[in-house]
Amino acid sequence: MQYHAIIGGGASPADTSKTAKLERYNSYLRRLNTTSFLNASSKLLFRVTLLATVILIFFFTLNHPPMSGTDSGAGYHIHGTSNLLSSAFYGGGAAWEKQVRHSSTPRRQDGFSVLVTGAAGFVGSHCSLALKKRGDGVLGLDNFNSYYDPSLKRARQNLLSKHQIFVVDGDINNAQLLQKLFDIVPFTHILHLAAQAGVRYAMQNPLSYVNSNIAGFVNLLEIAKKADPQPAIVWASSSSVYGLNTQVPFSELHRTDQPASLYAATKKAGEEIAHTYNHIYGLSLTGLRFFTVYGPWGRPDMAYFFFTKDILQGKGINVYVTQDDKEVARDFTYIDDVVKGCIGALDTAEKSTGSGGKKTAPAQLRVYNLGNTSPVSVGKLVGILENLLNVKAKKHVIKMPRNGDVPFTHANVTLAHKELGYKPTTDLASGLRKFVKWYVGYYGVETRAKKE
Repeated sequence: MQYHAIIGGGASPADTSKTAKLERYNSYLRRLNTTSFLNASSKLLFRVTLLATVILIFFFTLNHPPMSGTDSGAGYHIHGTSNLLSSAFYGGGAAWEKQVRHSSTPRRQDGFSVLVTGAAGFVGSHCSLALKKRGDGVLGLDNFNSYYDPSLKRARQNLLSKHQIFVVDGDINNAQLLQKLFDIVPFTHILHLAAQAGVRYAMQNPLSYVNSNIAGFVNLLEIAKKADPQPAIVWASSSSVYGLNTQVPFSELHRTDQPASLYAATKKAGEEIAHTYNHIYGLSLTGLRFFTVYGPWGRPDMAYFFFTKDILQGKGINVYVTQDDKEVARDFTYIDDVVKGCIGALDTAEKSTGSGGKKTAPAQLRVYNLGNTSPVSVGKLVGILENLLNVKAKKHVIKMPRNGDVPFTHANVTLAHKELGYKPTTDLASGLRKFVKWYVGYYGVETRAKKE
């Protein structure tokens, strides 16, 4: 018994050791299997993620052209079989190219094919609609920046879309995108209206004016000079170039070397740049000096627009007077009159004379005032709005700050009348009536505005 007890007692440790080893081995197998599974899962997950990323990038570039760019793109061209691949990479694709071509194809005999930059802007949208209505091909380009409410620009874009006008979402500083558009469409004309607008904002963000009004303009001209054929170009200068000029009414022959704001300086620089590209490369260029354009679908940063908003909301408005207490006045010009001037400039623009980036003959170079010829004081503007809105404004008469604004503008349009057939016909009261009707309808404002 004792022997068996000894034998029994000695067997127990041996059994325990075997069990532990077996358990360790099984545990090792389980860890090995788990590791293998995790490794396999990780590889599968990586491959799925990579595939999904490639698919997302492909569809994004297929449907969205690039918003901006700093590459000069001087040597960028798309030809032959590389077209589809380049389209996908730079934001195009067959469907996108089809929209570009369809929108820019004229529907009338000898119609123009016009690239309108700033097409979702105030003047750009109106000009695009007018050109399309008469049968020209129109392709828009706009970067939809946030200088003022982008939703208003998107609403204009939707309006253009209803009239079969495609607006490319892109920037004039994107040389690759511009080159691609010119490779797709042989534009006969460019209506260049894209710009950083506003006099006072230049004190807050000066580089935006240099980037858009100078660098962007040069970028566009660089692409245009290489095009075959070269397009004729009509572009927006500004009445601001007259600056501190005291001769009235402002004539194209008056001095424009005393700008009162950075905005004015960039527009004057644009006129000198236009002269350079005309002289060297034979580009046909026409600059239009707009005088305080207003009307439906206008810009919210303009006085008539935010006065309307503030009067309806019962807020006070600042009415400026000069440092010597004289009234501030502007040559307010209704949008329909300006559109006629723009189209007149396009219709009378001669062909550019360059070929292969080289000038072959003298080319047309022009500049015109587009104004109403009847300056109206800001105080009278407010009075007209009070009458139309049937609301009394809470006016605060204050001195004009030294922020680049000028006290008075008055256009002499004799030259535009003679050469473009330009003749403004809308007085301020009539134009503001149309604006107010649009404003209350667009914003759904409940007013006591007079319905006429």
